[in-house]
Amino acid sequence: MVLSFRVLGAFALSAIAFSVPAVAEPVTVDGLGPSAYTAPGVFPTSVYKHYYNSPTATSAQPQPVISDPVSHKVYPLELTDPSTLPKNDTHDPHILPPKASSGQLLESAFAQIWSIASSPSFGSNNCARCQAALQVGKFLAMAAPEEGPTFAVRVCEHFNFNKDCATQYGIFQLGSVITQVIANADVGGLDGQPKPNPLPVRKKPSGKRIKVLHLSDMHLDPRYTNGAEANCTSGLCCRENVFDVQSPNKTVFPAPRYGAYLCDSPISLVVSALKAIPVLTGTERTGFDFTLYTGDLVSHDSENQLSRDYVLYTETLLYDLLKRMLNTGPVYAALGNHDSYNQAQDAPHSLGGQLASQFSWNYDHVASLWEHEGWLPQSAVDLARSHYAAYMVRRMDGLRVITLNTDLWYTANYFNYINMTNPDVSGMLRFVTDELQAAEDAGDSVWILGHVLTGWDGTNPLQNPTNLFYQIVDRFSPHVIKAIFFGHTHEDQLMIYYANNGTTMNAQTAQAAGWTAGRWVDWSCSDRSFVDALNEPQFWLSRLRSRLLGASITRTSTDTVPATNGTVPASGAKTFEILDAHTWKSDVNSFPSLDGQHAFGPTYEYEYSTRETYGGSIAGWGPNDPLNATWWHLVTEAMEKDPSLVTTFNTYQGKSSVRSPPCTGDCIAAKICYIRSGSVSLAKQNCIAGFGSVQ
Repeated sequence: MVLSFRVLGAFALSAIAFSVPAVAEPVTVDGLGPSAYTAPGVFPTSVYKHYYNSPTATSAQPQPVISDPVSHKVYPLELTDPSTLPKNDTHDPHILPPKASSGQLLESAFAQIWSIASSPSFGSNNCARCQAALQVGKFLAMAAPEEGPTFAVRVCEHFNFNKDCATQYGIFQLGSVITQVIANADVGGLDGQPKPNPLPVRKKPSGKRIKVLHLSDMHLDPRYTNGAEANCTSGLCCRENVFDVQSPNKTVFPAPRYGAYLCDSPISLVVSALKAIPVLTGTERTGFDFTLYTGDLVSHDSENQLSRDYVLYTETLLYDLLKRMLNTGPVYAALGNHDSYNQAQDAPHSLGGQLASQFSWNYDHVASLWEHEGWLPQSAVDLARSHYAAYMVRRMDGLRVITLNTDLWYTANYFNYINMTNPDVSGMLRFVTDELQAAEDAGDSVWILGHVLTGWDGTNPLQNPTNLFYQIVDRFSPHVIKAIFFGHTHEDQLMIYYANNGTTMNAQTAQAAGWTAGRWVDWSCSDRSFVDALNEPQFWLSRLRSRLLGASITRTSTDTVPATNGTVPASGAKTFEILDAHTWKSDVNSFPSLDGQHAFGPTYEYEYSTRETYGGSIAGWGPNDPLNATWWHLVTEAMEKDPSLVTTFNTYQGKSSVRSPPCTGDCIAAKICYIRSGSVSLAKQNCIAGFGSVQ
């Protein structure tokens, strides 16, 4: 160790370092003392009057007694005694800042957001900037949740995210949802990862098409009674115990063997339709690559007529028929609101107790049936049993199919009204988000299946969960989610999902399309008089441009289900985008003439091609360009210029039935608005009510 010090002179600066030699000679330096000095070895005891120890001892440092001349305090030995080092100073005050009020937290959070947005330290890394801002929002949502909606509104207004921020993000709108999501999200992890920018490069299509069948709402009625009243006044018609109040003792319209408008599907109709499908679609020898079933197997019985066994019977019978008669690949099925007992009642597990188990009795049965038919791998079966009969299948061709139990956002499910501030009490939306993130990481494409649709006219689902689902679709479209499929309404409908909650709706912001399939024989709650029946049933054949990642060809994991469409050229990739949708129909009005003979059953005939019907209005759209969300938005723009396209859409929405009312006046704008509404909020905010159904 070298001890050095410096003496500053008035006219000159000299830097002098002294080291202590073993023997020092008093050498004089000009103007100063000797050049060296050796101090005595004994501590000068005269420096202080009193000591706590012997100052001349060589075993320890001197500990003088120090008296503070200001406070007159004598400092104790323990303060400096090497043998009594304190672990923590617990005597002195350790002052913390005062607890901030909720309002102060709000102001601080907003100031931080402004600072993050304007800070040059993030450069062009908007991902890091976004996650930093989310961390601020998460802290506020946890520390002062009552300020969360106000914070969302202020941020929206400051950055001009929306033209009416208070309406969109207030506590009675999305504000509470956003606060819940941010408070519970891992914003520093995957939850905070924004949508990739730029999106992955779109792969060159293989040019090979696959055939996929979309069925929905079969509503088999095993209690259908031939000859019973088909024009009953109340309840489900074509049953032994119903009648027309105008003619209580005499049947007005005997139920035909193949069904009637106010009735559910007799087994004769179901079997005849399943026999017709392979013939009409050219799949007698090849089968379909796979089939989608978007829910509702069971008839519309009142609760007192239903039972668990009745539901199990219907599931067993129909899944067996689909397996044996369609000669198809796997059937990926979602549960409908009628596929439970009591109908539509599915209690989220998080509610606990008997509520968690009383209404989950069917999950194990349907999962076991799907396993028995060979449609699902074990991993998906296990997931369906434990997760509301929802599951994910990762196919070998690069497509992931994700199914949802939409009872968990259906207005008729009473359990959804518990803890409504939480848009995802069941955890189902977190499930689909995790699966979509995994698909994005792997470069896979996804189709999502559910029963109750998320938007259209906004009358069927709840607002909060469909708002959140809309944001999930935005985050993972169009690079991951290629199509979404629903049922429930019994009508042919379409919804478009846009970026940023539909703030701006144009061809550039259109992200994904939701296809809703009609049902087999329609039953109307609103008008029970017998009029000309709907032309039904309908079924869809979607022709798809395929996508297959090179690495996917070799996957042999037990989490995969082999596709049945053969080898795909290595030079191309599967895109799983819909290239066309074809619909067939059968005229229910002709069914009475088929009674009393066995030579002929129902006639099924081609109704329309989606591409041919609307594609002629889309300039520059080639024959191999997909019918994606961009295409559908351009269709709505064509509808605005040519209302006859809306008339056509209205006709096909009701399967070309003469029963469908014409669409004129406000109906034109309403239908276009419904197509552009993928959530309840957008439908309620933007659309004229009252034109959602043609039944």
